[in-house]
Amino acid sequence: MEGGRRGFLFTAIVTSGAGFLSAFAPNYLSLISLRFLVGIGLGGGPVLGSWFLEFVPAPTRGTWMVVFSAFWTVGTILEASLAWTVMPKFGWRWLLALSAIPSFLLLLFYAITPESPRFLCMKGRTTEAVDVLEKMARLNNVQLPSGRLVSDKNIELDEVSGSSESTTLLSGAEESDNLSEDRGSDFGGIKSVGKLLAPKLIRATLLLWMAFFGNAFAYYGIVLLTSELSNGNRICAKQDVESVNSTNASLYKNVFISSFAEIPGSFLSAMIVDRFGRKLSMASMLFTSCVFLVPLVFSRTDILTRISLFGARLCISASFTIVYIYAPEIYPTAVRTTGIGIASSVGRIGGILCPLVAVALVHSCQQTTAILLFELVIFLSGLAVSFFPFETKGCRLNDTEVDMN
Repeated sequence: MEGGRRGFLFTAIVTSGAGFLSAFAPNYLSLISLRFLVGIGLGGGPVLGSWFLEFVPAPTRGTWMVVFSAFWTVGTILEASLAWTVMPKFGWRWLLALSAIPSFLLLLFYAITPESPRFLCMKGRTTEAVDVLEKMARLNNVQLPSGRLVSDKNIELDEVSGSSESTTLLSGAEESDNLSEDRGSDFGGIKSVGKLLAPKLIRATLLLWMAFFGNAFAYYGIVLLTSELSNGNRICAKQDVESVNSTNASLYKNVFISSFAEIPGSFLSAMIVDRFGRKLSMASMLFTSCVFLVPLVFSRTDILTRISLFGARLCISASFTIVYIYAPEIYPTAVRTTGIGIASSVGRIGGILCPLVAVALVHSCQQTTAILLFELVIFLSGLAVSFFPFETKGCRLNDTEVDMN
């Protein structure tokens, strides 16, 4: 693990650079390659959530993480507005170029972005950790508790060297060598991945992967169904196909309207996550999303489709927000970012498979089968959440491994 600050820089540079270059892609292959790089950059997004989580107090951690996640909703609405405005007049190149601007703006904040004190302590860099904590105390007009900051790394070195309180820990050169050796021992993150599947964490890890997969599959599926169901109904009913411009305008309008479902979803998750806990909040949102999709199994009129998908997206966005709160809380500092990153990657697999299912089934006039598949995935995700090992509401973040089973 390289720390949240480097993850911040990686995400900003790769996403903004590849996103902007996409606007100048000379052919389809280069466009796909550059968008692939954008996806890699976005894959570092969970690092930002894990980093932010370590700077907020436990009693209001859920609420603050909802506020943090709400900016995804703001971005979704702004992107839909931008597409609705730019695409008909200027085309996709201008849309991609303008969409890269927010990621470029992130680079302006890198110089003032602090590293996680927990990460610094874990690496034995206590002096840097104290500097960050002192700056935080000054900004909040409070005093740090008295005493000396001691990291787990220093404790381990004490035990190895057999030193007492009256003896020197290690010489600077020896400590530096030990820390360098430790940083190099986790080659490629293999050790961290192994810890995720160790007996103490394996149950939580596998259930979390199921929850991420289901949330991503359902979220992107509902976004796609917003346009695909209405298009599929016209095709299967053998109605006249609308003009391209009319169809595109309708698509942007539908996506723009449905995106507003995430606003009440954010408010709802903020109200319940710290009051009822992570598990109950997530499970209730997933099962309620299933209820909203049930009417589409029997009828898919335009009004019913919009209402059902609006409600389902509201619930799924709330659940997706809460799972990003729960995930960092169940892992110790040493594997927190790795755990969230891998869980998010499993979710991306769900996001990749979802368009293939949604588009293929709807276009083959099997809308009912598509809806039932989404119902099944969401329901199984709700069950996985119900079997999560324990509740994390109000708990402090773990710095060491505990048994999650």
